[in-house]
Amino acid sequence: MIRRLLSDDLPRSRVLAVLLLAVLLGLAFAPFIFPGVKALNVAAKILVFIVLVASFDLLLGYTGIVSFAHTMFFGIGAYGIAIAASRMGAGWDAIAVGLVGALAVSLLLALVIGLFSLRVRAIFFAMITLAVASAFLTLASQLSEFTGGEDGLTFRLPEIISPSFEFSDEPFLGVSLDGRLLCYYLLFVVTVGLMLAMLRIVNSPFGRVLQAIRENEFRAEAIGYRVVVYRTLAAVLSALFATLAGAMLAIWLRYNGPDTSLSFEIMVDILLIVVIGGMGTVYGAAIGAVLFVIAQSYLQDLLRLGHEATSALPWLSALLSPDRWLLWLGLLFVLSVYYFPTGIVGKLRARALQ
Repeated sequence: MIRRLLSDDLPRSRVLAVLLLAVLLGLAFAPFIFPGVKALNVAAKILVFIVLVASFDLLLGYTGIVSFAHTMFFGIGAYGIAIAASRMGAGWDAIAVGLVGALAVSLLLALVIGLFSLRVRAIFFAMITLAVASAFLTLASQLSEFTGGEDGLTFRLPEIISPSFEFSDEPFLGVSLDGRLLCYYLLFVVTVGLMLAMLRIVNSPFGRVLQAIRENEFRAEAIGYRVVVYRTLAAVLSALFATLAGAMLAIWLRYNGPDTSLSFEIMVDILLIVVIGGMGTVYGAAIGAVLFVIAQSYLQDLLRLGHEATSALPWLSALLSPDRWLLWLGLLFVLSVYYFPTGIVGKLRARALQ
């Protein structure tokens, strides 16, 4: 049953299996294990980034395509929900219209970019996608009538997934049973479903062809596969999954703006998470997203504790200043690449074969 559910792509490492189970259970019970608004926001951000990073890895890790336009599709999903909800009101029909519209726009853009750009060499394709993403960011900032400009859009969603809606006056295990909790579990179920769908894609005959193209494009073309068609389909699927991740973010935040979903910093975070977790592994997206988002969210708090505890040693206290959290985050990334050159998932699987 488990083998079939995971599309016969088992962890192949006991340590990795334990880590994935811990991630699954931790996210499933996060509202009860880690109470508080910040902890719930961090858990929801992890869910969004798991889908977003896995969708990018479908393009980079499994197909070998480097694209810097991934945040554009992420932003399209978020803006689709935001624009529809701000104009149509707080209803499920607004979410449906916004999601369908965003998926349609992403589909068309991905097809255009794929058909016109995937025939060029990898570095030129990456530059084209970077230019398109930059143009889209500028467009979103300028079309304030539709996108809210730099201020973004704040909107309402159905009351049942709003924090003000309470299912019970009595808390359960110290947690309020409200719409915020229901919204979190909605994201959790969607994330699990999308991850299983991506596992199915990469382990299907279509996914095997993508891996063959990644390993040797000329050989794949020589045995009869139309490389451009497969790469275009991979780009479209990756874009659609990224759009769904953007919609998840907008539903959780009830706000969207250029810096929220279209910032180039998000693209950098995606690349870092892919490297940490391991390219060409859907599981790497889950492991990498958990580690990176937790470090990004709590490293400053941890350094603040260290800064206060070492106040007697001025040089060490200055080194552990919360203002230097990016330095420590960069150091942790360098160490992870040094000790896990193929990512955490790749390292654990390789060790299990020894």
